[in-house]
Amino acid sequence: MSEPLPVLVLTGPTGAGKSEWALRLAGCAPVEIVSVDSAQVYRGLDIGTAKPARTVRAGIAHHLIDICDPTESYSAGRFAADAQRAIGEIHARRRVPLLVGGTMLYLRALLHGLAALPQAAPELRAAIDARAAREGWPALHAQLTKLDPQAAERISRNDCQRIQRALEVCYSAGRPISELQRATVSPLAQRPLRYWVLAPRQRAVLHERLKERFAAMMAAGFLEEVIGLKHRGDLCARHTAMRAVGYRQLWAHLDGAYGLEEAQQRSVAATRQLAKRQLTWMRREAAAHWIDPDSDSAMSWIRDIKREFAALGL
Repeated sequence: MSEPLPVLVLTGPTGAGKSEWALRLAGCAPVEIVSVDSAQVYRGLDIGTAKPARTVRAGIAHHLIDICDPTESYSAGRFAADAQRAIGEIHARRRVPLLVGGTMLYLRALLHGLAALPQAAPELRAAIDARAAREGWPALHAQLTKLDPQAAERISRNDCQRIQRALEVCYSAGRPISELQRATVSPLAQRPLRYWVLAPRQRAVLHERLKERFAAMMAAGFLEEVIGLKHRGDLCARHTAMRAVGYRQLWAHLDGAYGLEEAQQRSVAATRQLAKRQLTWMRREAAAHWIDPDSDSAMSWIRDIKREFAALGL
C-alpha cells in the first residue's frame, strides 16, 4: 500500500506574502493551491482581497476562489466540506494540496474539526441584539471575556456576528464555545500534515508592508471596485462580503460616513488589527514551523518539500 500523500499548509498574517511564496512552490512542484480566504470566495471582490490574477490561476490550479456571489453567506462548515472535497480530488490526481490563506477560523475548522454546537435560537439572539443596541458590542465582548476568555481573545470587540454566536452557545449549552471546539476531531486526522506560518519577525516590517499594499490596491482601482459593487443595487453594508476589511471602510465612505483619506487610514488600521488577531491564533498551532520571509534560510522549506516529494515518487 502506497504511503498517503501529505497536505501542506502555508498560513500567516495578511500581507506577509503567502500567495507569492505559494506560487514559487507551485512553479517547481506538483501542488495545487486551495485558498483559505473568507473574502476570495466571493466573485467581484478582486483587488481588495489580493486575489491571484486570472492569468495566474489559468497556469496554476487554484481552488475555492470565486465560488460565491457576494449576496451569499459562506461559513467555516461549508469551507471545511469544500476543502475536504478539493483535497480528495487533488490527491486522486497524485498531486499535493497546498492550503494557502489566513482565515484561521476556516483553517481551524478543517484541521481541528467543527464542534457540535447548539442550533441558532432566534429569541436568544434577539435578546443579545437588544442588549447590544443598548450597551454596544464592546460591552458584550467584555462579558464574553468573563465567560470564555479564549474565545474573546480570538474575536474582535466589534465583530458582532461572532460575539453573538459565542454568547449564544455559552447561554444555550452552558459551556464555553472554545471548550466545545477543543473536543472535536480533525477530518484530516489520517493524512500527513506539513504546516508553515510565514511572518516577518519584526512587527514594524509587516505594518509598513500593509500600508504599502493598501496604497497599491487603491492605485489599482480598489475604490472603483467598491463603487461597482455598490451600484449593483442588491448589496448593502450588512452583507458578510461587504464587512471584509477595506470594503467595509470604503463602503462607509461612499455612504458619507467620512472622507476618503479617513477611510484609507481606517482600512490600514483595521488590516493591522486583523494581522494581530491572526498571529494570536497562529501562535496556538503547535504543529506549525515559522518562517521569516526576510531570513537567509527562508527558502529551505521549498527544498525540503521537493526532497519529500521525490521520495514519494512525485
